[in-house]
Amino acid sequence: MGTTDGGRHGPALEAVGLVKGFGTGEAAVTAVAGVDLALDRGEFVAVMGPSGSGKSTLMNLLAGLDTPTSGRVLIEGTDLSGLDDRGLTRLRRERIGFVFQAFNLVPTLTAEQNILLPLALAGRRPDRALLEDLVESLGLGDRLRHRPAELSGGQQQRVAVARALVTGPAVVFADEPTGALDVAAGRGLLERLRDAADRQGRTVVMVTHDPVAAAFADRVLLLSDGALHGVVERPTADTVLAAMARAEA
Repeated sequence: MGTTDGGRHGPALEAVGLVKGFGTGEAAVTAVAGVDLALDRGEFVAVMGPSGSGKSTLMNLLAGLDTPTSGRVLIEGTDLSGLDDRGLTRLRRERIGFVFQAFNLVPTLTAEQNILLPLALAGRRPDRALLEDLVESLGLGDRLRHRPAELSGGQQQRVAVARALVTGPAVVFADEPTGALDVAAGRGLLERLRDAADRQGRTVVMVTHDPVAAAFADRVLLLSDGALHGVVERPTADTVLAAMARAEA
C-alpha cells in the first residue's frame, strides 16, 4: 500500500508535541493533547474517534488552518510555525489538497474551471499531463463543461478530488469525504484517494467515522480526549470496529 521514501527530506507530514487548548480557568478545554506522529510519502491514514475527541481540531492544525497552543507541524520539513500568513497561504495552495464533505464547488464555474481554480489563484499554469490523467482516472472527460448543478453528487465529489490533486500536493486532507455520498459513490471516492497515495505518492489524511471507509487506509489512528490511544495496522472494517469498541469501553 503506502510507500516509504527513505530520501533526505524525511516524513511528508510530522507533528511534534502538538497541543491545542481553548478557554481559560475552569472553562479551559484541551482539544488536542500532545500528539506526535510522522507520515511517509504515499501513506494513507484514517483518523477515528468518538464525537468531541479532537479529530477536526487535529486536522485543522496539521493543515495549517489553525495554530497550536504548543508544538510544531512540519510539511516536507517546513515548520508551519515559521511562516507568516502569506507563506501559509502559499504552502496550502501548493503543498496541500482538501476534500470536504460539502463539495465547496463554485456554482458559476464549469467542472474544469473548478478543478483548475487552485492553480488560477496561485497564478500557475496547469500540468496538462497531470490534468488529463486525473480527468481520465476520475471518469470526468465528458463532464468538464458542465456546471455543478448539472452534475450528480458523485460527479461533484470527483471534481472536488481532482481539484485537491491538480496542484500535485504533498498531503491531501479529507474530512468525512463520503458522508454525503451513497455506497457506490463513496467507494469510488475512496478508491481515488487510495490511488492518489499508491500511484502518485500523495500522503492522505482522512477523518472518518465509517469503519468501511477506514479500511481503505494503511493504518487507523484512534483519538480519544485529544490524544492518540491506539493504532490499527492494515485495517479491516471488523478490526476497526473492534478497536473502537475497546477504546470506548
